[in-house]
Amino acid sequence: MVGSAIVRALQQSADVNLVSATRDQLDLTDSKRVGEFLNDNNITQVFLAAAKVGGIQANNQFPADFIHQNLMIEANVIHSAHVAGIDKLLFLGSSCIYPKLAPQPIQEEHLLTGYLEPTNEPYAIAKIAGIKLCESYNRQYGRDYRSVMPTNLYGPEDNFNLESSHVIPALIRKFHDAKSRDDKSVTIWGTGTPRREFLHVDDMAAACVYVMGLPTSRWNEVTEPMRAHLNVGCGEDISILELAQLVKRVVGFDGDILLDTSKPDGTPRKLLCIDRIKATGWEPTIDLEPGLSATYEWFLSHSMRLRT
Repeated sequence: MVGSAIVRALQQSADVNLVSATRDQLDLTDSKRVGEFLNDNNITQVFLAAAKVGGIQANNQFPADFIHQNLMIEANVIHSAHVAGIDKLLFLGSSCIYPKLAPQPIQEEHLLTGYLEPTNEPYAIAKIAGIKLCESYNRQYGRDYRSVMPTNLYGPEDNFNLESSHVIPALIRKFHDAKSRDDKSVTIWGTGTPRREFLHVDDMAAACVYVMGLPTSRWNEVTEPMRAHLNVGCGEDISILELAQLVKRVVGFDGDILLDTSKPDGTPRKLLCIDRIKATGWEPTIDLEPGLSATYEWFLSHSMRLRT
């Protein structure tokens, strides 16, 4: 989802010669192949969007996979970019890097100021390591490696598998399947009270290209004192129950919403402060409801491929 959105955004620029590889073509956990790929293709900028991702259930079941694969990917790509002499790189992190009980809205300075949410701690630690890798190569070697921390993302090419998806694609899939079966209700995890922020993936991609285009002096100015990362979000949040009601309306499901309070809620609230990136002139453009409607339309047009 994320990589394809960045590709779409970069393709809008006529002066960009885009070099990419599929998962089958390039194993990012293989340091030798990553180094060869970056050396052989005369690359000047790297957008590192690749990661092993998933929702609460997947993070709980496969913590070793999440920390190991993500550490390998980011260490290989960031170090290989440096060895290849590439000065500009953008690393995509996640808002889960912040403490579970961070003050709201969460500012960049709140990184490493408290305990992480246990359900996704291994993934969060890997993402924090990626930020610190970029920061360290900048300090030691004078590279211009930047990091952005997107909030919860959704949109076309999302993962709609109920065993591993995030909340929006999971809800779309649940309500669509329930509508197709004429079910009387849909059950969602937890109490419905946690609040989350959601950003359309095309807004995120636009922010990535925009951030990479900022002059180094402006990047350093807006990210002081850490010069490490910027939050990317929409600046508004919604409860999980309110989100479920919104998805229900978009899908056109007529039944009830039930809560399974035996399932974990995760972090009580996660809203990013986006004052720093807004100060540079960037703002999101896609509101949640029309974004959800477009995502559902994409799901419908690709539903045969997504029957997993």
